[in-house]
Amino acid sequence: MMSYEKLDVYQCSIEFLGIAVKIIEKMPKGYSMLSDQLKRASLGIPFQVAEGAGKRTKPDCRRFFDYGRGSAMECGAVLDVCLKLGLADVKLLHTGKKLLERIVAMLTKLAS
Repeated sequence: MMSYEKLDVYQCSIEFLGIAVKIIEKMPKGYSMLSDQLKRASLGIPFQVAEGAGKRTKPDCRRFFDYGRGSAMECGAVLDVCLKLGLADVKLLHTGKKLLERIVAMLTKLAS
């Protein structure tokens, strides 16, 4: 098992990625820019957590955890837009948002 796999924030980010994929799959045509944004940002979270966990110095680790936090915040904004425009299941959006709040809290602590 890789060291990053042991992190709760990594496991949560993988769980969120599954939610993001469900939202993307159900998004109506004409919103490809929004689905692409969610895809890139949701993939960025676990990638940046893994990269941060692999860095040898604290400042390097913190920088990547901070990037992951930014990607999580970006995902939150995309979910807000989806909710406002009625583009996805409300329950799924709320579940995703709650998970993102948890991810952001963990990454905030790891980046400090």
